Amino acid sequence: MAKKYIIALDQGTTSSRAIIYDENAHPIGSKQREFTQYYPHPGWVEHDAEELFKCQLKVLEGVLIDNEINKDEIAAIGITNQRETVVIWDKKTGKPVYNAIVWQCRRTANYCDELMKKGYKDVIREKTGLLIDAYFSGTKIKWILDNVPGVRERAEKGELLAGTIDTWLIWKLSGGKCHVTDVTNACRTMLFNIYECEWDKDLLSLLNIPECLLPQVRDSSDIYCNTDSNICGFTVPIASAIGDQQAALFGQGCFNKGDAKNTYGTGCFMLMNTGDRPVYSEQLLTTIALGMNGKIEYALEGSVFIGGAVIKWLRDEVGLISSAPEIDRLAESVPDTNGAYLVPAFVGLGTPYWDMYARGTLVGLTRGVKKAHICRAALEGIAYEVKDVLDTMVKDSGTKINTLNVDGGACVSNIMMQFQADILNTKVCRPKNVETTALGAAYLAGLATGFWKSKEEILERRETERIFSPNMDEAKRDELYKGWKKAVERAKNWVDN
Repeated sequence: MAKKYIIALDQGTTSSRAIIYDENAHPIGSKQREFTQYYPHPGWVEHDAEELFKCQLKVLEGVLIDNEINKDEIAAIGITNQRETVVIWDKKTGKPVYNAIVWQCRRTANYCDELMKKGYKDVIREKTGLLIDAYFSGTKIKWILDNVPGVRERAEKGELLAGTIDTWLIWKLSGGKCHVTDVTNACRTMLFNIYECEWDKDLLSLLNIPECLLPQVRDSSDIYCNTDSNICGFTVPIASAIGDQQAALFGQGCFNKGDAKNTYGTGCFMLMNTGDRPVYSEQLLTTIALGMNGKIEYALEGSVFIGGAVIKWLRDEVGLISSAPEIDRLAESVPDTNGAYLVPAFVGLGTPYWDMYARGTLVGLTRGVKKAHICRAALEGIAYEVKDVLDTMVKDSGTKINTLNVDGGACVSNIMMQFQADILNTKVCRPKNVETTALGAAYLAGLATGFWKSKEEILERRETERIFSPNMDEAKRDELYKGWKKAVERAKNWVDN
C-alpha cells in the first residue's frame, strides 16, 4: 500500500496535538487535548511528564481512528515541541524523578543572577548565543539535580537520562531505545556550543551537569528510529524533531536570509533567518534555525514569554470571557482601550527587556474602562510586545522587514492582526494554514523519508489567506506606543531581587 500521510505531533505548552497531512501538505485531520498546568509557587510552572506523554499518545491514536487512517498508510512521524522544558527520568523504569520544569518557570532566576554577577555573561553568550536567563534548560536541570534527594548521585552513576520534550517523546515512542535531540532544541539549553555543534564541557562543568545525562544531538530532519508497536500500535520512522519556533520558520517557507516570521502561541516568538552565519545582537538571541543534510542555518530570535496565554488567563483565571473567540467580539465593540494598557508580564519580560522580575500590570484605568476595553488592551498588549521585538531585530540586524509572516492560534484574530500591522507600520501576511509549527515538522519528516523531494516543492504549496496593511497615521502610532512604554516601566522590576 502506498504511503499517503505524514503525522505531525505538536507538543505545546498547554496542549498536545496530532495532525495528519496528505501529499499536498493539506491537513486532513487534527486532534487536540489540554493537560494540567501546575504552579507550586509564584513564578513556578511544571508539567507531569507522564500525563504529557499519555495526552500526546491519546491524540495520536484518536486522530487515526477519527479519520479512518490505516497504519500502513503512514510514511513517518515528525515532532515539534515546546522548547526549554526539561525532564529527568530513570533509564530503566522510564519514571520521571520530578515533574517537567516548564520554559516559563522562573525558579532559577536567583541562580542566573549569581552567574551574571560572577561574570559569565560573555562566555555563555559567545558559546551559546543566549543570554543568561531562567528561561533556558540548563539551570532547570541543575535545579533538579541539586534539589531532588538522591538525583545527583543517580545521575553521576549513569542511571538517569535528561532531555527536552522532543527527547522525552522520542524515547517513550521508541520504547526506550532512542535518546536523541536535534540541534534546535539542544541550542536552547544554555549547554550547547552553537559553533562547534556539541555539548560544551566548560558549561557542563560550570553548572555541574554530567554529560552522560544528555542525549545525542542530530539534524532536525533525520530518521532517528522507529516507533515501538507495543507503545502506539504500529511501527513507522520518527523522522524529524524541531523546536516549535524553528518549525514555524520552516513551515512558513522562510528559507532565505532575511525572511522573518512571528508565532502567536502561548508566547510570541519572532525569528529571522540569517543564513549559514550567526549574527550577534545585544538583546536578541542568536540561535540555530535548522540542521539538515549536515548543514546548520542560524537565526535571530526575539522572545515574548506571554502572548496568547493572556487570552487563556482572561478566560480561566479571571473569568472575564467564557471562550477565546469572545475576546474579539468584545474588543471590536469599542474603538480603543479608553486609555488602558495591559502588560502581560506574568513570568517576566523577554526581548528587549530581559527582566526576570517584571510582573503583569494593568494601568491607565478610569471609571470609564469596561470589560471590552480590557479585552482590547489584552490583544493590543500582545501586538505592542511584538513591536518591541521587531524594532530590536531591524536595528540589530540592519535588515528592514517589509512583511511579517504570522502564524499560531492567536493570529486568527483579525482585530489584533490589523492593529499589529498598524502599530508596526508593516504588512502582516497570514497563511491559509496558520498552524505552521506542525506543518514545519511534517515537512522535515517528509523530506527525510522522501515523501517530499525538495524545499522548492514545499514553497509551491504555500498559500496566503490574508494580508493586513497598515492604516494608522504616524502621530497616533507614536502616541499609543509612548503609552505602552510607560506601562512597561510600571511592570519592570516588580519583584524584589
